[in-house]
Amino acid sequence: MHTETKFLKEQVHIEFSVFKKLKEHIELFAALLSGLLILTGWLLASNQMETSSVITYMAAYIIGGYAKAKEGIIDSITKKELNVELLMILAAIGSAIIGYWTEGAILIFIFAISGALESYTMRKSHKELSSLMELQPEVATIIKHGIERKVPVSELLIGDTIIIKPGERVPSDGTIIDGHTFIDEAAITGESIPVHKSLHTNVFAGTFNLRGTITVEITKPNSETLFQKIIELVQNAQSEKSPSQQYIEQFEGRYVKTVLIIVVLMMFVPHFALGWSWTETFYRAMILLVVASPCALVASVMPATLSAISNGARNGILVKGGAHLENLSRLKVIAFDKTGTLTKGEPEVVDVITREDLNEKQFLFHVASIEKYSNHPLASAIVKYTTDKEILLVKPEQMEDIAGNGVQATIEQKRWKVGKADFVGKEDAHKFNNQISSIYENEGKTVVFASDEDGIAGIITLKDTIRRETVSAIQALKKQGIIPVMLTGDSEKTASAIASESGIDIYIANCLPETKVDEIKKLNRKYGNVAMIGDGINDAPAIATATVGIAMGGGTDVALETADIVLMKNNLTKISKAINLSQKMNRIIKQNVYFSIAIILLLIASNFLQSLALPLGVIGHEGSTILVILNSLRLLRS
Repeated sequence: MHTETKFLKEQVHIEFSVFKKLKEHIELFAALLSGLLILTGWLLASNQMETSSVITYMAAYIIGGYAKAKEGIIDSITKKELNVELLMILAAIGSAIIGYWTEGAILIFIFAISGALESYTMRKSHKELSSLMELQPEVATIIKHGIERKVPVSELLIGDTIIIKPGERVPSDGTIIDGHTFIDEAAITGESIPVHKSLHTNVFAGTFNLRGTITVEITKPNSETLFQKIIELVQNAQSEKSPSQQYIEQFEGRYVKTVLIIVVLMMFVPHFALGWSWTETFYRAMILLVVASPCALVASVMPATLSAISNGARNGILVKGGAHLENLSRLKVIAFDKTGTLTKGEPEVVDVITREDLNEKQFLFHVASIEKYSNHPLASAIVKYTTDKEILLVKPEQMEDIAGNGVQATIEQKRWKVGKADFVGKEDAHKFNNQISSIYENEGKTVVFASDEDGIAGIITLKDTIRRETVSAIQALKKQGIIPVMLTGDSEKTASAIASESGIDIYIANCLPETKVDEIKKLNRKYGNVAMIGDGINDAPAIATATVGIAMGGGTDVALETADIVLMKNNLTKISKAINLSQKMNRIIKQNVYFSIAIILLLIASNFLQSLALPLGVIGHEGSTILVILNSLRLLRS
């Protein structure tokens, strides 16, 4: 029964996919068929077969204009506003009434082509989302009481245990409880190099297991995985309209009403005021109806915005809406959190200095053997540094962890202490290279002292080092005229050291979450538009307060949900690229708007001077719409 149900589901999925693909091409097919019918109608008219020609043109009208006419009528009824599609329908019908069947049919044909091109733009912008969704598995192998069985991913619960074999995608976020492997995380982080995963490390839905078989405990339901959040971010971004788009849509309704009033006047006034014939008056009114339609103007913003959002998503920059992308180009200041944003967020061993009678290997062996059994955050960094040097550690005796001070234990019948200067012996610590240790502290490094029964054995300095790309990212922003500012909860010394390394001139230390919010408000009042980029829960209020909130992709859920933009690759250089993308998008939108208005004014003036024929009016109007959409498609290029 289960097999039959699964087969039916697969069949439905296949049939739906086929239907979707056919639907995607139906507009283009209808437009091309309409063009073929127009050519046939023209050939029939050339051979004096007028009745057959008219029937063929009518078929071209219906086939080419059905989709846009339906869209226009439904949209008008729903929003209770007139729109561009209705102007086109009226213009085509008007052309037929005065006997210009060919011109009216060409108008429908080019309008259908531009509609198909706009739909193509929409599909291209959704391509990244579709390819993302295809990466998510539909079933998972769950193991319970030693028995394996396949279940739909949607049925996985927190605490369930699943097995992921080589060549399979991870179905949901979880933690490895058995085994080790290499996982391709390109779908999430964009990094092409596989990541080694072992016991107690996290794996993410949509990533690809390359080698070993691993057992994973589910930590998040399918609806809350990082992968699902990426999909939701892209979906929301594509549905949210930018201020420019909202303005254009509001303008469209008023503009269409104005055009219709002028067209009605045009049907009568020139006949009485200028002595035009009724045929010429009505003909000019129909041309005005065509050329004054704001098709190109309406298409100036949305295709460009969608193309830019799509480009960003493909490059690891997830923008939650066109408004945020527009605002990026207006930024004057970007405020950075320090830990986890400018820096890696994890302390690393930088220097090891030992007493003269000890070499570095002996010193690290004793210190790391003790720190391996300590819970202090710095201990794991010291252990990692030592094991990377392939130094084997031992289990110490008489281990004692003194909270807030350090740890002491016996190794090889010698009593060792590791921790603060006061704990290991304040006077001896200051005597041991006091000058060097004070310099280290001024550089923002944390100094760990170690002593044995003979006195101070040596020191280890640790530091949360800046990201590899931090300096280049800050330099790029400065070149763009943006002022970088660092907001951190760390001490003045540490803040000064990190700011100096990063190339940041303005920094504020000892910041609480509410302090960061106040500082963002001050920067906003002083400079104008401000962005805030961070990764932690404590950064969320400031991210929400800023004009544009930016979160690191590896940050907390709260930061990701609060931010307007997410850098999925945790790469700060992407900020500069996102700003460039925003600036290019705004330039293209301006080009589209100015070009559209110029063409409309030129065509209207030519029509009043009686120098514009309907076919040229149709080509000029619809051609400008196609050019505007093609110009917007340039944003899809990397």
